[in-house]
Amino acid sequence: MKNNLLLRVKILNWSAGGAVVMLNESLSKSIGVEIDGRVLISKNSRKTVAMVDIADGFVKKDEIILSTEAVLALNVKAGDMIKVDLTTHEESVELIHKKLSCAPLSYEELEKVMKDITNNVLVGAEIAYFVAAIYRCGMSLRETVDLTRAMVDTGVKLNLKKKLIVDKHSIGGVSGRITPIVISICSAAGVTMPKTSSRAITSPSGTADCMEVLCNVSFSPAQLRRIIHKTNACIVWGGTLGFAPADDKLIKVEKMLHLDPEPQLLASIISKKLSVGAKYAIIDIPYGVTAKVKDKSDALKLEKKFESVGKKVGIKLKCFLFHEREPRGSGVGPLLEAKEVIEVLSGRSEGHHMRRLAIEMSADIFELIGKCKKGKGKFLAQEILSSGKAYEKFKEIVKAQGGDPKKFSSLKPGKFSKDIIAEKNFTIKNIDIKRINQTAIIAGCPSRKASGLYLYKHLGDKVIKGEKITTIYSQSAAELKEAVNFFVRVNPIA
Repeated sequence: MKNNLLLRVKILNWSAGGAVVMLNESLSKSIGVEIDGRVLISKNSRKTVAMVDIADGFVKKDEIILSTEAVLALNVKAGDMIKVDLTTHEESVELIHKKLSCAPLSYEELEKVMKDITNNVLVGAEIAYFVAAIYRCGMSLRETVDLTRAMVDTGVKLNLKKKLIVDKHSIGGVSGRITPIVISICSAAGVTMPKTSSRAITSPSGTADCMEVLCNVSFSPAQLRRIIHKTNACIVWGGTLGFAPADDKLIKVEKMLHLDPEPQLLASIISKKLSVGAKYAIIDIPYGVTAKVKDKSDALKLEKKFESVGKKVGIKLKCFLFHEREPRGSGVGPLLEAKEVIEVLSGRSEGHHMRRLAIEMSADIFELIGKCKKGKGKFLAQEILSSGKAYEKFKEIVKAQGGDPKKFSSLKPGKFSKDIIAEKNFTIKNIDIKRINQTAIIAGCPSRKASGLYLYKHLGDKVIKGEKITTIYSQSAAELKEAVNFFVRVNPIA
C-alpha cells in the first residue's frame, strides 16, 4: 500500500463503540488489508488508528465510511478527504505473548504496549490477554515502576504549576464514599487536591459514579484547571482527561473480566497521581475476609509495594490500613452513597464509620505535608468538618462542576424497592461485603445510579423479629426481583 492514500469520507451516523472504518472490498484486496486489520487515518494534525470492516455495494473504491467515534476523533464531515495508511500491531502482540510466558518486559516494551493501547492499535481481546498475563504472571517492582511511567508518558499531564499537590485514593471494594469528604476537608484547609477518580471495577460504585449523581464529572484538562483555580480541588472522572489513557482502557477490560491484578492496581493509582503532579498521597487500603485484600498481612505487603513504587517515581505515600467487616456507610450504590456523603458533611449523620474514617485520613494528610504538628491533624480535621467549612467547600466544588447544591434534598432512590424483614430475633455477627456488593450490582449498580441497597443494621446490632434489615432499590422491576432472590439465597447479613 502506498503511503497517504486519499479517500473521501462518507458518513452513515453509525456508532461502533470505537474508531472503525468500512472500505470497499476491491480496494481492501488491492492494498492488502483484511477484516479486523488496522489503518491509520488522519486529517491535518488529527489522527487515530481504526479497525477495518469490509463492505461492497454502498461504499465506492474512492470512499471510506467512518464510525461516529472516528468522525469525532478526526473532526471531519462528509466529503472531506482523509489520509489512510496501513499500520500493524504485530510487535505489541509478540510482547503480549512474551508476558503470557511470564518473561519480564522492559520499559521500552511496556511503553510500546501502552502506546498501542492508547492509539487503538490494540483493542478488545488483545488488551484482555495483556491483563490476563499480568494477573497470571505478576510483575517485579522494576516492571511495575516501568508500567507506571509508561502509562504517564503516553498521556497528558495537568501541569498546575503548584509546588504542593496532594491526592487520595482507595483501592476500592468496600462501599461508603470517604473520598469526597476527605477532599472537602483538606481543600477547605487550603490544600490543593485535584482528585481524578475511576468508575467502579468490581464494586457497586466508584467515586466518579457517586459524584455524577450530583454534578458533571467529565472535563477537558483546560476546564479542570479552571475548576481547580476556582475551588482548589475537583472530584472528577479521569476517563476524558487523557491522563494515563491506556489505564482507562485496561480498567474497562478488567471490569468485564472481573479482574484487578495487583501490579496494574499499583500502576493505575500511582500513574494518575503523577499525571496531576501530586507529590504526596494517601492510599486507603481496606482489608477483611470479604474485601479485596483479605487480611492484614496482605495489606502490609501491598502497603510496602505502594511505598516502594511511590519512592521510585517521586511521590511520598502513606497508606491507611483499616480492617473492614462491613460497608463503611449504610448506603450502597451511587445515589445512596452520594446522599450519605451530603449527610456526613452537613452534620446530619455520622454515616456509620464514614465521618470517623474521613477525619483520620484527613489528619494523616495534614501531618504528612506538614500542615500541622504530628498528633494535631485530627483536631484540625474535626474543626473543619464540624464548623461546616468542609460542607461549604463541597458545595462549591459541586457548583463549579455544573451541579446545583439546592437539588441535594431531592435525591430519590429507585422507584422499585423491597424491604428485607427479620424473621426472628438475632444479633448481627457477620456481613459479607462481597455479597452485599453483588446484590447492589444485580439491582443495577453502578450504571443505574438510583439502584442499590440501604442497611438499617450493622455488625453487633440486635435485630428484633419484624424489623427492617435492609431495603433493596432498583430502577427495574426485573432487576429488583433478581437482586432480592440473590440476597435471600446467599443471606449476606447473618
